[in-house]
Amino acid sequence: MKTVITFGTFDVFHVGHINLIQRAAAYGDRLFVGVSTDELNFSKKSRYPIYNERERMKIVNSLRYVNLCFPEESLEKKADYIKYYNADVLVMGNDWEGKFDHLQELCEVVYLPRTPSVSTTEIIEVISST
Repeated sequence: MKTVITFGTFDVFHVGHINLIQRAAAYGDRLFVGVSTDELNFSKKSRYPIYNERERMKIVNSLRYVNLCFPEESLEKKADYIKYYNADVLVMGNDWEGKFDHLQELCEVVYLPRTPSVSTTEIIEVISST
């Protein structure tokens, strides 16, 4: 059984998130998704997500493509998560291209193109400006 793992914040859930998850699932037999904790998101973006981690995990876990959802507490722990879940493939958006190549010693690393014209940050900015 081939295990795929991916990570993200998945805040203000949109079609780009679905596209990533659906395409990631196609690389194996089961998909495990790490959802960034609120604290990790704050450390990356200097703001908390709109939806808290419990709600975001509930959304992601409800998707038919997802077999397991878990909290991602640190970007530096990706190797630990890959080992713990015995992942065969790491799938990330191509905005992370090259940043996880060092994990190729643990599993295959795939970068997928982002969905054009869709961004959580942009959606939040549009909503905030109205």
